Amino acid sequence: MKLIKENQKKYCYLLEMEVRDYELDCEQIVNNANYLHYMEHTRHKFCLEAGLSFIEMHEQGIDAVVRKIEIEYHTPLRGCQSFVSALNVERKGARYIFHQDIFRQDGVLVTTAVVTVAIIKDGRVSRGDEIASIFAPYLSR
Repeated sequence: MKLIKENQKKYCYLLEMEVRDYELDCEQIVNNANYLHYMEHTRHKFCLEAGLSFIEMHEQGIDAVVRKIEIEYHTPLRGCQSFVSALNVERKGARYIFHQDIFRQDGVLVTTAVVTVAIIKDGRVSRGDEIASIFAPYLSR
């Protein structure tokens, strides 16, 4: 894919999306909070395709919760633009770290973020070993 080659970065998951009119602010650019929605949707779709259902996890007493997000905005998206939301995941102890980037279809970097996720099992912080086995093929080394 041209996007990966141009940016010299490989991702374990890519999701194409499009800006919707109701996500725009009065300046006709995507409101900053919507980028967090795009990234969350990407993480959820990635998890589903990897074999993790948040509903099934919750029914087993396991919840993945965002602990911290660091985001940098580079250039805005505008109405009706298509874009690609990309991610890599790594494990650091009991945390899962998602490195997420959003690019316009022409390859221009829109945002970069580092999302730290903690795993709660039966109301207590867990190492998330159940998830590690599912994520194993995708984890950055």
